[in-house]
Amino acid sequence: MEKTRGKNPKQVTWVLLLKAHRAVGRVARIATLFWDLLGTIKRRLIFRQDVAMATEKLGKGKLLFAAIKAFLLTSLAILSFEVVAYFNGWHCFQNPSLHIPSDDDIQGLLHLVYVTWLPFRADYIAPLIQALSKFCVALFLVQSADRFMLSLGCFWIKYKKIKPRIEGDPFKSGDVEGCSYEFPMVLVQIPMCNEREVYEQSISAVCQLDWPKDRLLIQVLDDSNDESIRYLIKAEVATWSQRGINIIYRHRLERTGYKAGNLKSAMSCEYVKAYEFVAIFDADFQPSPKFLKQTVPHFKDNPELGLVQARWAFVNKDENLLTRLQNINLCFHFEVEQQVNGVLLNFFGFNGTAGVWRIKALEESGGWLERTTVEDMDIAIRAHLNGWKFIFLNDVKVLCEVPESYEAYRKQQHRWHSGPMQLFRLCLPAILTSKIAIWKKANLILLFFLLRKLILPFYSFTLFCIILPLTLFVPEAELPVWVICYVPVFMSFLNILPSPKSFPFIVPYLLFENTMSVTKFNAMVSGLFQLGSSNEWVVTKKAGRSSESDLVAATERESKITNQQHIPRGSSQSEFTEYNELKEQKEAAPIPIKKVNKIYRKELTLAFLLLAASVRSLLSAQGVHFYFLLFQGVTFLLVGLDLIGEQMS
Repeated sequence: MEKTRGKNPKQVTWVLLLKAHRAVGRVARIATLFWDLLGTIKRRLIFRQDVAMATEKLGKGKLLFAAIKAFLLTSLAILSFEVVAYFNGWHCFQNPSLHIPSDDDIQGLLHLVYVTWLPFRADYIAPLIQALSKFCVALFLVQSADRFMLSLGCFWIKYKKIKPRIEGDPFKSGDVEGCSYEFPMVLVQIPMCNEREVYEQSISAVCQLDWPKDRLLIQVLDDSNDESIRYLIKAEVATWSQRGINIIYRHRLERTGYKAGNLKSAMSCEYVKAYEFVAIFDADFQPSPKFLKQTVPHFKDNPELGLVQARWAFVNKDENLLTRLQNINLCFHFEVEQQVNGVLLNFFGFNGTAGVWRIKALEESGGWLERTTVEDMDIAIRAHLNGWKFIFLNDVKVLCEVPESYEAYRKQQHRWHSGPMQLFRLCLPAILTSKIAIWKKANLILLFFLLRKLILPFYSFTLFCIILPLTLFVPEAELPVWVICYVPVFMSFLNILPSPKSFPFIVPYLLFENTMSVTKFNAMVSGLFQLGSSNEWVVTKKAGRSSESDLVAATERESKITNQQHIPRGSSQSEFTEYNELKEQKEAAPIPIKKVNKIYRKELTLAFLLLAASVRSLLSAQGVHFYFLLFQGVTFLLVGLDLIGEQMS
């Protein structure tokens, strides 16, 4: 009574008006958010971020887009029925088995449609999903058996301590300059394109290779279209050239064929004929000074050897969760896949960098071709078909970076999974008609391409991103617990064994791999059916990071070289002037701004959806069934729209 004594009708009116104003404001905000959502959908479907897409560019992907749209609409329609059924209590029957209510229990037309849908779902939809799930489970078991056998092979190699060894001392003396006739002629190539962040440390590391200067030539193959970056790289090359390093800067006027075209152009130079081997390093790779002495001697007295591949080591593997998860996959790739295939088969896919090729092997295999985005795998297949053998050195590590942003990693994975399918279409006739043994042909077709490049993304996407969420729609089609949990967890443990420090990240790794299957499946389909994005090539962004020990050593070497640096007396005035101009341009170049990493909501949503679907399959609780259905419907919408927009662009 005391609180309301001082109030009058006018004050009460103002309070009610204020509350009404707040309510109208909330409704307006909700309407604005909904309108923005519709605008985003329109841009993704039609404009793809304000860029008009012509209908004729869809080409071969038109049928795929129609199938995705139909699947999305069907999923949303079924979701609507399930939402209504949940609120009305139609699906909450007392009997655990399917129960169809009598005519007296029918509450309306929509209830009748839902009741009609139940037997149709059990008799027609569930068997189809069950048959597809059995097919995918069979592929899943085959691929799991392949990975298990690779792991056993790795354990056997470790137990027997099998590794390539150099017989005797390949160099007669420790005096490098005094016995240069023992060292073969080696060409080192550094292909790069707009690599502002990493060009300096890469050129610096290669120029410090422990090899006679008169037996070594370094080619900096710059495809940059940014003039300021070209000036920076020229200045760096000029700096090392003044220090007595045999280094050449090359820039193509026509940038065709991407990296393959760059390497092909460099190998066409006349002076390349004087060299026996070529070492290739991407712009972010930093080989140790002993790299050539650890790799080139393996070619001695081994004329059938065409390639020596070193392992990658990552300076930024602990930078964030994304780099940690990438480190798990790449450690398994090098420690298990590359090492086992190298020891048992003398063949593996060339990683495109940190390797030394015999130039004769490249020439006899047809050289670099511009027909795919995986030119490294292409040349490896053709060299294998010509009878050349490969060696993988697990003990020789070359420092490099992994992508730190999801945007860069996603584009890299798209290229790595689209290119192999495109290459498989092109080289299948050559494999079938080659003169190699039948078991080698079977290994290439069945294991190398079909199982590891096609079946893996197909079953992982279909089984864990389609069938598993569909079991929420169709409870009659259930997946066994061992398919959902036991086998994936066991295989994840095998994948993490080469990097034991990553065991705390096993759950994020499992969800991350299932989520990435969307991108990998999309890339595989693009490459297999030659869609528009199959020829997409985007240079992976780097951060230019180095380990602390490397930075200290580089600083010490830089100080020593600077103290001893002098311009040779034979240098002309024009060269000296050009060197000073390049140095000034390098100092005046703007400092690049570091971009903030983007967060992709659909991948995160899909990851939690898969976890929720797994938990639901284990618990089978009706109370949480509706929330999983709602979560699943929204996620399918986001994923489908992104797939459509990505293919259209």
